[in-house]
Amino acid sequence: MKIKLIISLVVISFSFLSISKAIELNWLTDIKEAQKQARQENKKILIDFTGSDWCGWCMKLDKEVFSTPEFADYAAKNLILLKADFPHNTPQDSKQKTANQKLAQEYGPNGFPTIVLLKNNGRAIGKIVGYQPGGPTAYIAKLEALK
Repeated sequence: MKIKLIISLVVISFSFLSISKAIELNWLTDIKEAQKQARQENKKILIDFTGSDWCGWCMKLDKEVFSTPEFADYAAKNLILLKADFPHNTPQDSKQKTANQKLAQEYGPNGFPTIVLLKNNGRAIGKIVGYQPGGPTAYIAKLEALK
């Protein structure tokens, strides 16, 4: 009986691990690398201007949209993801801070979170400002409407 329980727990644990790995996204932090990859793969660039350790709406967007299998599948087919993080408590090296500030000057986030969709050459297509309810399906529809 105990062996069956242990085996069941191990199987369930591995199932959760495989699910969480399946929805990990590859967020870049370098705009030049994002543009290079976007040109090579003929994809758009999504910039997430976030305050990852202090912005409640940013965390909600990450949890309810970006961390879902539906969004991960959409992103893998259509987007190169770029995170411009402005943390208050998490250490960030000065080079990354400067790069994020430069992105903010160029694309003008109007608060946090702000999502900016770019063509693969870096030209802005549109913006989504603030948290948008409705989960991944609604968010993907908003991104598609920007194209």
